[in-house]
Amino acid sequence: MSEKYPKLITRFLRDVKINTRSNEESKTIPSDPKEVAFLKNLAAELQEMGVSDVQTMKDGYVFAKLSANGVDNAPTVGFISHVDTADFNSENVNPQEVKNYDGQSIIELGDSGFSLDPKVFPNLHNYKGHDLITTDGTTLLGADDKAGVAEILALIDYLIEHPEVKHGPLAFGFGPDEEIGRGADNFDVKAFGADFAYTVDGGPLGELEWETFNAAGAKIDIKGQNVHPGTAKDTMVNALQVAIDLHNALPDNERPEKTEGREGFYHLCDLTGTPDEAKMAYIIRDHDKEAFEAKKAKLQAIADELNKGFGQERVSVHLQDQYHNMGDILKDKQEIVAMAERAMKKQNIEPVVEPVRGGTDGSKITFLGLPTPNLFAGGENMHGRFEFVSKQVMEQVTDVLLEIVQEASEMTK
Repeated sequence: MSEKYPKLITRFLRDVKINTRSNEESKTIPSDPKEVAFLKNLAAELQEMGVSDVQTMKDGYVFAKLSANGVDNAPTVGFISHVDTADFNSENVNPQEVKNYDGQSIIELGDSGFSLDPKVFPNLHNYKGHDLITTDGTTLLGADDKAGVAEILALIDYLIEHPEVKHGPLAFGFGPDEEIGRGADNFDVKAFGADFAYTVDGGPLGELEWETFNAAGAKIDIKGQNVHPGTAKDTMVNALQVAIDLHNALPDNERPEKTEGREGFYHLCDLTGTPDEAKMAYIIRDHDKEAFEAKKAKLQAIADELNKGFGQERVSVHLQDQYHNMGDILKDKQEIVAMAERAMKKQNIEPVVEPVRGGTDGSKITFLGLPTPNLFAGGENMHGRFEFVSKQVMEQVTDVLLEIVQEASEMTK
């Protein structure tokens, strides 16, 4: 237990045991009743803590505010996290605690037969002397982003319990459905009321991100022509073979497993079907806007070429943009990035400023008019059974949030 933030870890351990996995197939907002129930309880907890103006928005977001304390005319700073977890088993999460990890031993994940081995996960070497929270090998952990939720709540606790800490007005947001890419679609920037914000949704110590991918999803339907294979010559159109041909026509080196940094990719997420009919799903990513548009155009061109060969439309491509690179806007808002860097350095944390090879709610929120870079929340190996987080890093996250609050109190609107 942290003396400075006594409820930080107990809240986190409590919350990760609650299944809040979002549902991509759902048409409701939020996508799953489990999220609604969790957010309802969170709103009640915020009210009990003494936070003002707690409200649940139509899109499921819970907003809350903390009035200025002894500081006039400072900007309103927002902190945002999401409550849903990713598409991996989230039922019966059973967190394990490893005290004073030695930085080199293999950590057995319960009785699952899985383990965290530093030879496979060299990031474990960074945690010598840390108290780690892992999974039992059967589920994810949910530090993405229940670590962020717990850290923001710990910040609120601290400020309420320490009125000697002067600060400007603060806004807090907790939302659903980030993991399925639509949680912030209807984020109400005006009701949130911040001048700028930070999502607390990143990974290891020091991460600070203000660039993301441009992102699109592609759904592809393929109509085959199935006949008996014994008489198939010049007659059969095997939809599964067409899918393979389409995939092989994409650049071989533009796959997630062959790219890094600002390099974009095509990622085949799903392929199902029979010779008669097949469906494919891709995500398309690139930091560069022109390259992003070119990737979408290339996929469509491949489909068009296949259809030309068939003499009819057998391959239908349905493209939809998901989010855009918030760096296109935040490049002109570097003062709030610099504020986060100063806050980290004051806590002896070296900022690690890298483009996100993914996206955050901050991408959409930034384009909705609220500049929102992303801060580290502490999780490692997220979205699966090998996820873990350090208690000490979670405390450091909260220290950085507190430092940002104090930095912002010295600004004027």
